[in-house]
Amino acid sequence: MRGTLKKMITELGQPVQYQLPLGDQLLPLNDLVGENLQLRYTGNINCIHCSRVSKKSFGQGYCYPCFKKLAQCDMCIMKPEQCHYSKGTCREPEWGEEFCMRNHYVYLANSSGIKVGITRETQIPFRWIDQGAIQAIPFIKVSTRLLSGLVEVLIAKKIPDKTNWRTMLKGQNERLDMELFRDQLLEECAEDISLLQEQNGAENIEILNTEKPIDIEYPVLEYPDKIRSLNFDKEPEINTVLQGIKGQYLIFDTGVINIRKFTGYEIQLGNIQTIKFS
Repeated sequence: MRGTLKKMITELGQPVQYQLPLGDQLLPLNDLVGENLQLRYTGNINCIHCSRVSKKSFGQGYCYPCFKKLAQCDMCIMKPEQCHYSKGTCREPEWGEEFCMRNHYVYLANSSGIKVGITRETQIPFRWIDQGAIQAIPFIKVSTRLLSGLVEVLIAKKIPDKTNWRTMLKGQNERLDMELFRDQLLEECAEDISLLQEQNGAENIEILNTEKPIDIEYPVLEYPDKIRSLNFDKEPEINTVLQGIKGQYLIFDTGVINIRKFTGYEIQLGNIQTIKFS
């Protein structure tokens, strides 16, 4: 079987349930943990937006023309505090209306330690799973992506807003008192948050101080002591034992690979005989 990779589809469970999209088919992955898995890159890349054949992937799966023209590839996706929809300069206003002008949540996650992040309400808990968080809790609800970015920048003065993916994949971080962290941050940032509420309307920035954290477990038999990153561009074939899955990473006994990084790559799948595709 062969098909174009897309980011893994997840479902919250104990542990998280993973499916790997290959073209139009889905490969259930949890039952393959502990088994030998063969993935071979054919050399073909197809844009995940227009399906155009591309020599190189841009922005995790796009051809260069799509990367340059689509609003979803704009810098404000990485830096939501730069969202310019309200200025009338969004490259795709209809897309911006659907994805940016809707409720977002500012959250705390424990991935490689405590961090702050943002996500659309429809991406809970998937965003947390994609980051490999073992705990997460939303603590501020806002009405637009721009406001979520402004709040995140404010909170990021106190705690990191990035995940150390190498630390996350070693699985050594301990569980934290997420409610205590939330309460401390809300107290420390109360004045700045209040100012944002005054400037943008308190109804658009809502404090959530009663939410409970979500605990997340991953299907991992053994975490690596040292992290070696696998790369289809340099090593077109992986043929070894799958030791686990965390975030958007497959953990093999020879290294780890970020599936999201290689979306759009055509992969030939081997050694799969007993697993049913959906």
